[in-house]
Amino acid sequence: PRGPRKHPVAPAPESPPADHDPRIDTSYLETLLGYNARRAALAVITVFLQRMAPYGLRPVDFSVLTLIAHNPGITSRQLCTALDILPPNLVGMIKSLDRRGLIERKPHPTDGRAQGLHLSPAGIKLQKAAQRTATQLESDVAGQLSDEELQTLKTLLHRIYK
Repeated sequence: PRGPRKHPVAPAPESPPADHDPRIDTSYLETLLGYNARRAALAVITVFLQRMAPYGLRPVDFSVLTLIAHNPGITSRQLCTALDILPPNLVGMIKSLDRRGLIERKPHPTDGRAQGLHLSPAGIKLQKAAQRTATQLESDVAGQLSDEELQTLKTLLHRIYK
């Protein structure tokens, strides 16, 4: 039988997590528009969620409030079209915003079957603060881009989805 080793073997060094391994070849994925758009969106959304948490707003809630703020009297149907949301999905959002006292429903001036959506005074206050936060976070996230580069990026992205 062998005795104990006089020179213990050093443990193998821990390998870095796979998602941080510089040997992972992502070069093909990085040639794809969808991959790059998704990675950029995730970077922005991560910061958005952190900064909008105090307002209790998800990206879609912010979008709905902002469209109502900039288009007083907008209908649910118009919101669905503008944001590409299915009507059943919007119903819950509108109810939630209404329960929070952020929106008001008023008869639509030209369509007797529809209700126009407006921000309540509390909704106006919250939306303005959230919009300032969104403007700042966009600036922070895109800080490595010049104003011209950022405008070019937005213009190119618009051409893809509009």
